[in-house]
Amino acid sequence: MKTLSFTAGLLLLLLLTVYHCTTMHLGPNEMSPASCCFKFFPKRIPKPHIISIIKTHKRCSEKAFVVVTPYGPLCVRQALDWAKKAFNEQSSENQ
Repeated sequence: MKTLSFTAGLLLLLLLTVYHCTTMHLGPNEMSPASCCFKFFPKRIPKPHIISIIKTHKRCSEKAFVVVTPYGPLCVRQALDWAKKAFNEQSSENQ
């Protein structure tokens, strides 16, 4: 029984150590890995409907932008030219 509780305690300590080693502070235009995109909006979003556009975290499996619209956030692939242009325009406006 002591071996089981020792093993469980060691495992918990290991998990906590790994968790704290992988946490990081996020910049203002970054999202956490929990905010990765897995489904993508297939159409172009008209520029007047784009409130803001943010890159997903670099640890996400798919590079994407989260485009905030009046109807809610939508995920679009970073490879789309119109999305890259909208992101770059917003970035240059904010500088």
